[in-house]
Amino acid sequence: MFLGGFKAVDDRSPYGNFWFEPVGVNSLSGMRVSPVTAMQVTAVFSCVAVLAESFAILPPVLYRQQGRKKVVVTDHWLYRLLARRPNRWQNAYQWREMLQGHLALRGNAYCQIFANSRGEVTELVPLNPDKVQVKVKTDGDYYYIVTDVLGNQTILLRGDVFHLKGLSPDMYQGFNPIQIARDSIGGALSAQSYGAKFFANDAKPTGGWIEFPGQFKDPEARKVFRDSWQSMQSANNRGKTAVLDMGMKYHELGVTNSDAQFLETRKFSVEEIARLFRVPPHRIGHLDRSTNNNIEHQGLEFVTYTMMPWAERWEAAIEFDLLPEDEDLQIEFDFSRLLRGDAKSRAAYYHAGVLDGWLTRNEARIQENLDPLEGLDKPLRPLNMMAESDAEDEAAEEEQKEPKNDGLPPKMNPNLNKKTDKKR
Repeated sequence: MFLGGFKAVDDRSPYGNFWFEPVGVNSLSGMRVSPVTAMQVTAVFSCVAVLAESFAILPPVLYRQQGRKKVVVTDHWLYRLLARRPNRWQNAYQWREMLQGHLALRGNAYCQIFANSRGEVTELVPLNPDKVQVKVKTDGDYYYIVTDVLGNQTILLRGDVFHLKGLSPDMYQGFNPIQIARDSIGGALSAQSYGAKFFANDAKPTGGWIEFPGQFKDPEARKVFRDSWQSMQSANNRGKTAVLDMGMKYHELGVTNSDAQFLETRKFSVEEIARLFRVPPHRIGHLDRSTNNNIEHQGLEFVTYTMMPWAERWEAAIEFDLLPEDEDLQIEFDFSRLLRGDAKSRAAYYHAGVLDGWLTRNEARIQENLDPLEGLDKPLRPLNMMAESDAEDEAAEEEQKEPKNDGLPPKMNPNLNKKTDKKR
């Protein structure tokens, strides 16, 4: 369902996958581009995999807002659905990975909603986005027509489908990025196909011509010689030495890869596809302009400007499609796993948080998967920094500790004598 298949796209036999794949569209390069054929380009596959895997590792956090505090909720049916078992066939990671893959590659992801008599959602079963049609009614409402593997069609109402949409031209479906960028992907497919044929031809340009100082007696003789030459250089005879007589000379014809800028075209295609999915090129193995300094910043930008918008789409869709309007729960995806960095960066992060007082020592231990220790739950307070209200409270406490003068001479005042004795 996620990848479809990678059989030959032109297998038009009665059981060939040509008849069962999305129709796709022809690009200017002449290649038929569909989500299935696009995944044969390694850059497309890598971008989709990076987006799907990066999102799948984000744990969902369900909480209820109480004043300024967020109370985490783990005993709700929605948490069990998103974090543990969304359906009877998949675990939570596989489910999030598949849907994010559908969303990145096709612009839409669908799940059929199954609920019990209490209105609690019990299962979210993914649907093949290539087999789902959105139909709009005259009143602006819409429904879904789903085609199963046997060709049977089922109508699902809007409330029966959990629908994740990408960037949308209307309010019904998201743009399909493969169709939008079909010419860029078609060019990458053409370059890939050319490279395969080039090396299948022993890394030699195709075509050539034979110089014959004489003249064939008739066109039929020319045809017989050409057929004989082709048979000598194809099938089992491929690569064998040819013997020409009557003064004939073979001249190889064609352009080299450097003349056709083949390698530059392949590199440009990778950058184009990375730009389409907003994935830093180094995340898919393209390191031409990457350095140790800019990779870290590109990683942060990937989290901030690529993954966070995807997470917002998920959170909004979950709250809109799955939670009742009167439910005060909210959903967030925890990005701490993507932002952990290396050991040195994490140590500096915890050190600053603990010393500045906004992170407790046990919270730091828990984030590093260490057991909390007794007495480390209170935040530390720097001695040279204090809130004004805390300073006033401490001043009041000091006043209460000062000995009182009851109007008696110092030698006769017992409170002052106690203080003097303590100093001695």
